[in-house]
Amino acid sequence: MKAIWKDKVLAQSDETVSLEGNNYFPPESVNMDYFQDGTRQYTCPWKGESKYWDVVVDGDVNDNSAWSYPEPKEAALEIKGHMAFDLSSGIEITQ
Repeated sequence: MKAIWKDKVLAQSDETVSLEGNNYFPPESVNMDYFQDGTRQYTCPWKGESKYWDVVVDGDVNDNSAWSYPEPKEAALEIKGHMAFDLSSGIEITQ
């Protein structure tokens, strides 16, 4: 699978974790050159505290359009450090 925005591959892996309708990409599959710290904060009752990222491509910023759980609760350990993307922001997930 690939996560793409503005014709740039943000992440690519055959080993994503599907959870609650989102594909979580393993940390080593994410091209961090396209990310900067986001401002959104959210705590999921069963996954824990998320970290949000802005996606930046050629100077265009897609605010808070990616997130991860750096230290998830025990029930969500399979997505530790994995990154998911907000599909309503224009990021596409392809096979």
